Amino acid sequence: MLERRKPLDLLLPLEGNASSRQSFNSNPKMTPLERLRTGVVLAREAVKAVSITAMEAIREGATFVGILSEEDELIDPFAQLDGPIWSEKPPQELFTLAYRYCEELTRREAGNFYHSFKFLPDEQRLAMCAVYAFCRRADDIADGDWLDRFPGSVGEEDPEAIEYRTKLEEHAKVETILDRDAYLNKITQLFFFRKKLSTCYSDVYSTDPVFLALKDSVEKYNIPRSVFGDLISGMEDDLYHNRYRTFDELYVYCYRVASVVGLMCIEIYGYEDENAQKYAESWGIFMQLTNVLRDVGEDIQRDRVYLPLDELENNDMTELELHDGKVVLNKHWEPYCHHYAKRARTYLKEARMLLPLLPRNVRYSPAAMIAFYDKILRKIEKAQGDVFTQRVKLSKAQKISLAATVYLRHRFLPGFLDPVWGGLAKLGILPKV
Repeated sequence: MLERRKPLDLLLPLEGNASSRQSFNSNPKMTPLERLRTGVVLAREAVKAVSITAMEAIREGATFVGILSEEDELIDPFAQLDGPIWSEKPPQELFTLAYRYCEELTRREAGNFYHSFKFLPDEQRLAMCAVYAFCRRADDIADGDWLDRFPGSVGEEDPEAIEYRTKLEEHAKVETILDRDAYLNKITQLFFFRKKLSTCYSDVYSTDPVFLALKDSVEKYNIPRSVFGDLISGMEDDLYHNRYRTFDELYVYCYRVASVVGLMCIEIYGYEDENAQKYAESWGIFMQLTNVLRDVGEDIQRDRVYLPLDELENNDMTELELHDGKVVLNKHWEPYCHHYAKRARTYLKEARMLLPLLPRNVRYSPAAMIAFYDKILRKIEKAQGDVFTQRVKLSKAQKISLAATVYLRHRFLPGFLDPVWGGLAKLGILPKV
């Protein structure tokens, strides 16, 4: 069995916390009128879910003026504004436009994620889209070719940016893995990305639609700034490291780029039991470990190896074998993948413990993400660890059907039938969601 890392409350504080909310775990006796109202709500949600599933090809939000170009390209609706901020709160119409931008960005690029929260109540769905858009743009800067806007700055020569970069380099104690020009571009963009984040926790409003929508979501759901800052730190880490010697090192990276996303999400879902934070951490670890295994073939082409090097060496495998997928011929690769998946599922088990701690009307969302990645991990094992000849992924039809199944189970199935579903899932008759 491969090493398993304990939750980071032993290493870094879990700073996310939510304001007290009325308990949703209590189950007082309902009056006939309350039962009727509950039935009406469930019926309305069922109709909405069926409509969304059947009409996904109709992209209603994209028709809003200013979001799409004639070439069907997503455009920044505030791109023509000269200033980086509004000093006073803009009208509600601009918040609506910002949210629509984030939602369309999510539809286009989120893959598994959009299907996991498309059935949420409208306000929570839009907040999730704002959070995703923030994460997507940070990743696009660090690992893609996205050029962010930071009006009013002088770019790489900005004194604040230089001071920040110097401190970061002193802390990292290693040279960047990128060429100098690419590094300066990305580290400067991430610095100004942090400055935009500060608008979500101050009295000004960013003219970037992602941060305008995020500010509104942060204020509604009391999402702590630390989780967003940690995610940017994870993106900065990619500028200095492309190898991880131990699983402990990988765990810290997974926490920063994935667990913190889970901590953002649970603030939107709502919770009272603080154990939700620990399980959200494990949720992120499970998903990122799955990503790491799935993307081994693609990552090696970008000169990145996220698998712990000491584990490869201890299993008589070399980094060189990862090139061109030669490692699949090594007799140790498939057993290693099996044990890697087994370790990942110890975090999956804890991730599932998060679900009962969330309100019933939102449990489907993390359950769907968990189900998607569990399915991907199983497909990797079924392929005997071959993540080189083709990308292991779910088809759009699989995502839609799995999301609908998860929603049915967690939103409408009475709790007393959970053991029945679980038993049929073990027999392979129903999906394990």
